[in-house]
Amino acid sequence: MTDLELLEARTHKWRLDGQPVHIIDEARAFLESVGFCLMYPMRPAILLPTFIGAWVGADDKLPMRQHAYNDPRAKEATELMVRALRDRAAYEAPLFDENNAFLLAASVFPYFYALVGERNPKQPPATGPRSPYSPLACDAFEIIRRRGPISKTKLGEMLGGSVSNAGLDRGLSELWAKLRITRVDYTVEEGSVWDELSRWAPDVVREGVGISVPEALSALVSKYLDCVVAVDEGEVENFLANFVPRTRVKEAIHALLSARELSFVHVGSKSLLQITPPKVEYVPKPRPERVS
Repeated sequence: MTDLELLEARTHKWRLDGQPVHIIDEARAFLESVGFCLMYPMRPAILLPTFIGAWVGADDKLPMRQHAYNDPRAKEATELMVRALRDRAAYEAPLFDENNAFLLAASVFPYFYALVGERNPKQPPATGPRSPYSPLACDAFEIIRRRGPISKTKLGEMLGGSVSNAGLDRGLSELWAKLRITRVDYTVEEGSVWDELSRWAPDVVREGVGISVPEALSALVSKYLDCVVAVDEGEVENFLANFVPRTRVKEAIHALLSARELSFVHVGSKSLLQITPPKVEYVPKPRPERVS
């Protein structure tokens, strides 16, 4: 494989080849194909496709999150992204930047949940010396559990006027980081709408709880390689180290190499990881019969 062939393969898979994603069925197919993507590009760049890029059908002059507010393409792409969340074709996580959605396909999200989410989602969050939850987060969760789906604006009103916008954001972030809650809708008037994830998607959470960490990590390593086609081993570690210790990622990669599910491919002067291509069996052509 050459560098150009790798670039062309990613361009096609990431829908940057003039074949934009404009309807929900196309969005669902794109997300299932890549597994995960960012809403907007980031700096420094992260080797992931973007939803805005797929919507535009190209990667030329895509808006960053900070400049998306005055780009009509971003408004239309966001509407489609929110539709995908509503339809449970995608799930969102606050992996890199809470204001730049990290989207996961429905088939991939249970593996992510197995690594990040609460193993006992029926147990409500509680405060304590080792708890990642503040009293405000626990109060917010109880309201979401009783009254959700609920907008951030309405949630703030129910928590009382003394709660600052920044404080509420921190509380929601604490809950979202452990996938206790999820954004399920957005309107200009009300802002983000939140619900308890185990109520919004009970089957997905149940599946995630039942997946072991090694199984989940192997699945995400494989899906990331499928998404980027071929990549340096360090790049895989850099991506997954955002939510799993790097040593565990190394172990998963080496286990997949030993099982021959991953292999190396030469791209230019580099040796990159890839999903092992299926073997093509040689079938000899039948010899023509002699005519006597």
